[in-house]
Amino acid sequence: MTQSATILRTGRKFDQVLRGAREVFMGDGFEGANVDDIARAAGVSKATLYSYFPDKRLLFMEVAQTECRLMSERILSMIDETKPAREVLTIAATQLTGFLVSDFAQKVFRICMAERDRFPELGRAFYAAGPENGQRQLCDYLEKAVAAGELVIADIPMAAEQFSELCKTRLWTRAAFGIQNSFTQAEIDEVALQAVDTFMARYGA
Repeated sequence: MTQSATILRTGRKFDQVLRGAREVFMGDGFEGANVDDIARAAGVSKATLYSYFPDKRLLFMEVAQTECRLMSERILSMIDETKPAREVLTIAATQLTGFLVSDFAQKVFRICMAERDRFPELGRAFYAAGPENGQRQLCDYLEKAVAAGELVIADIPMAAEQFSELCKTRLWTRAAFGIQNSFTQAEIDEVALQAVDTFMARYGA
């Protein structure tokens, strides 16, 4: 990211730019997103927009990274690591499953896949902010749960990946292929609970 984008990553107008860009990217996709439309949705001038993000790719990556960071912060704020592992993992699984099948996550995933060959940095940025960051935080928790004697895991990174994949069971594939576009909380809860049950059956002390 350019120095100007790094320096100006705060303030009301910056937040407006992100909100406007999110709206346009989600509605028109990456290729169809027009800078004029983004500036209009954000309520700022094109000059202001370019002062933050001289490249549309940088703006898209910022939108994706911001959303992933907010999701991560929300999950962490809900978790009390002093609680039993099953309770902690159930909260994490429910939030993760819901995010994976959310309209935002699905649209960003499709954009990253569509632009993978031309702009591989888009996918890399989303992967780093989403799956990679989530795996790192989950590994940190699993290490603590193992140390506390609640879980028995020989390969923590592998277990963290398995947990995430369990949270994608059934619903994520349906969403990715457009078979189902909306999901009830009951459907999300069922997948999350099954994911935790399977995980605990394998790794519970």
